[in-house]
This record gives sequence, structure tokens and C-alpha cells, in this order.
Amino acid sequence: MRTSSKRTRRPYSLASAALGLLLVGVAATPAHAESVRSLQWHLDVMRADEMWKVSKGQGITVAVIDSGVDDSLTDMKGQVLDGKDFSKQRGDEHTDIEGHGTRMAALIAATGARGPLYGSYGLAPEAKILPIRMRYATEDFGQVDSNAEYSRVLSRAIRYAAGTDAQIINISMGNPNTPGRENVGTPQLASAVRYAIDKGKLIFAAVGNSGDTSNLLEYPAATPGVVGVAAADKDGRVLRSSQRGPQVDLAAPGSDMVNACLAGTQVCKGGKGTSSATALASASAALIWSQHPDWTNHQVLRVMLNTAGKPESGDERTDAVGYGMVRPRIALKDPGDPGPADEYPLPDLAAAASAPPSTERPSSQGSKDGDKAGTETAEPAASASDDADGSGVPWVALGLGAAALLAAAVAVLTVRARRRRPAPLPAAPPFPPSPYPYAPPQQPPSYGPPPGHIAPPPPGAGPDQSWHR
Repeated sequence: MRTSSKRTRRPYSLASAALGLLLVGVAATPAHAESVRSLQWHLDVMRADEMWKVSKGQGITVAVIDSGVDDSLTDMKGQVLDGKDFSKQRGDEHTDIEGHGTRMAALIAATGARGPLYGSYGLAPEAKILPIRMRYATEDFGQVDSNAEYSRVLSRAIRYAAGTDAQIINISMGNPNTPGRENVGTPQLASAVRYAIDKGKLIFAAVGNSGDTSNLLEYPAATPGVVGVAAADKDGRVLRSSQRGPQVDLAAPGSDMVNACLAGTQVCKGGKGTSSATALASASAALIWSQHPDWTNHQVLRVMLNTAGKPESGDERTDAVGYGMVRPRIALKDPGDPGPADEYPLPDLAAAASAPPSTERPSSQGSKDGDKAGTETAEPAASASDDADGSGVPWVALGLGAAALLAAAVAVLTVRARRRRPAPLPAAPPFPPSPYPYAPPQQPPSYGPPPGHIAPPPPGAGPDQSWHR
């Protein structure tokens, strides 16, 4: 394996530099409301400061199967271990050509080491990251079935992670089967997932971001035993682009994320989708597992499911939010009975043992009342602007100046036309696909934030709902 000392740095595009300058303008103002941390709305609605008094994820390692994780960022120093490189690209698992894996790792475990103005935080800042770099789609282009090769290498990566000390495996990527074939959701992938679960691992994966278009099942989220994660905005409403279907198990914040990245200022704003939500679900599990190190993977997941903010419809689950919004704060405060140590709490593994997996894609329309989490009677709802406990900061309180700068930053991102979902493969494309189209699934070519537009709710979704924190 190549050592991290041989890695090369990712070249920055003009758009990245411009975005960096804009974010410097925000962070340079010495007002607390304009610090990088204050822009991390997801930490406020999840009440991270309150949770960190109990757990910060110490003793937990999260394997990040992605585009690599650059450990040179100040907020990630000391957080990234040596892992494995399954790519033929330059460098090693510490070389992130696209930047996506680094952003996911930062959402999980960034420490805020850059200070009160510039520092960004992960939800589990004392957890460690084990980077596992996947192959890029340009490798052997035209010589192999890229979907099948993606599945084959992903299966190897999962098995590698299963043999490490990492308790949690984060896969903020996905790919659908080629129409008429089952070349991604393969028995080999299902076997690798089952092997990792039997080794005591907990696997989270992005369900995909084509919920308003094709909504095709993506793997590994649709693989039995993997916890599929949907994405919601600051009001607790599932994004229209977040995919719907039986593969959705939980939902987490995934819109307009602010976190450490490989831009010039090492801070980016604008990421939206199920990739970010998956990272926060993994970080939530890290907080809980750190507090209860004697629990098994099944018990940690069971508590996450039992303490999730339930769908407003009153259903046990819906195809939009699964069993609800992740609420690690509730799980840390009142986890309840974790249940049997040796029983997987979701029904898909048992179902897979008795019937072949369905090849039908879920409907592109979520249930009418399944797109939002409902208010619980056990605890008053608290929105992102609820400051009853002194920790809430209204998003609009950032001020018009900061908002304008952020809007400009988002506009810059559109120049990059990042990770547009490739059309269903026609015969021979005239040029290779983008280097790493798998993550986040069904989003534009190359890692990094897509345009920072929050899609309107699906018809009949009703008024905005709170995060029920």
C-alpha cells in the first residue's frame, strides 16, 4: 500500500477558489452569528452541544468507503487512520481527487481545530475515520462493465472494512442496476453485507437523489442488512430529490450543509442530499455506541429506530422517512430497552432469506403524508429556531449580508455542473464518464456540492414540520 507521504494534493478549480473567497468573507467578520460553526444548522437542530456533554464518539471508528479522505485539513488532523486503496488513481486512501469522501468524513468527525471563527465540527468529533478509497469509473473505461465492477470492488471494500476495528461502515454512494440486468445488486454484494453484519458492523448507505425523477433502487442501500438513509431539510421535510421506497430506513439532515472540505479556505457550503444524511446517521450511531460500548450492532440500530422522530402520518414507517428522523440526543438521554443482542432489528434480512429480492423500482411518488416527521406527545417539538433551551439559532438571524454571500457561493457552484446523473447508458459514449459518479448517487459528475437549491415539497406535503428535537 502506498504511504500517505506520497499523496498529492487535489488541484483547485477557479470555481472552488471563488467559493473559498466568498466563505472567507463570511468567516472574516468577527460576529458569532457568522462563524462557520453557526452556519452548521444541522448541529443546532440536533442539539449537538447538549449531546457532547454526554458523548462525542470517543472509542468509535467509522470506515468511510468513498473517494478517499484527505487528512491534511486542520479540522481533520489526528482523525484519519490508515485504511485501504482500491483505486488505480494517483496517491492512496489519503488522496481525495474529488473531495466527496473528505466532506463526509468531516461531517462525521471534524474537530473545529481551526478555531471559533473558521472551525467546523463533525457530529461525533472524537470518533476516528478509516478511509477506504473506491475505484473511479474512468478506470478501465470501455473495457469492463462499470456497474458490475463498481459492485465487485464495493463488495471487496465492505469485506475489508468488516475485518478492521471499525464498528460502523459509511457508504455515501450508490448505483442502480443496468436496466434489464442485476449487475449491481448482486449476490456477491449481499454476501459481503451479511458477512460485515455477522462481524458486528453497522452499515449505513445513501438511498439516492433521484426521488423526483427515476427513483431507481440503488445499491448498497437496497441490499438487505444495509440501513438506507434519506435526506431532510432544516424544517424536517424530506427533500423531493431524496428517493422513496422500501429501502428507506431512517432520515437525517441533508440540505445546505456547511463543513470542512478541500477548497482554499477548507470550508464549503451547499452540499445537499442523501450522502450528507448518511454521514450524520453514521455519526449518530457513533455517539450512541460510544456511550454504550457493550451493545452490539443490532442493539445500537434498534435504539436508533425506536427513538427516531416518527412520521407525522402516525405510521410505523413510510417510504419517505423510513422509521423516522435520527435523534441521537433522545437515544443518549432515554434509550429504552436495546433488545436482543443477536437479532437484526429490520425485517429485510429475514425476508431475503425466504424470497428473492425484488427488481421492481419503487414509485417516484412518496406517500402523501409520509414526507415529514410528526410531533410526538412525549416531548414538545423544537424547530431550528426554537431557542427555549438557549441553543437554537434562527437560520434567518445570519443576516442579509451573510445570506447574500452564501447565495453567491451557491451560484458559483452551478458553474461547476457537478455530478449530473448520467443518462441510461446508450451504446458507446464518446467520452468516459466523470471520474467518480457513484457518490452521492444520482447527482452530478464529480464530488462536491450541487447547486444549493432546496426543492419544493411534493404535492400534498403540507406545511413545514419541525425536527422534533
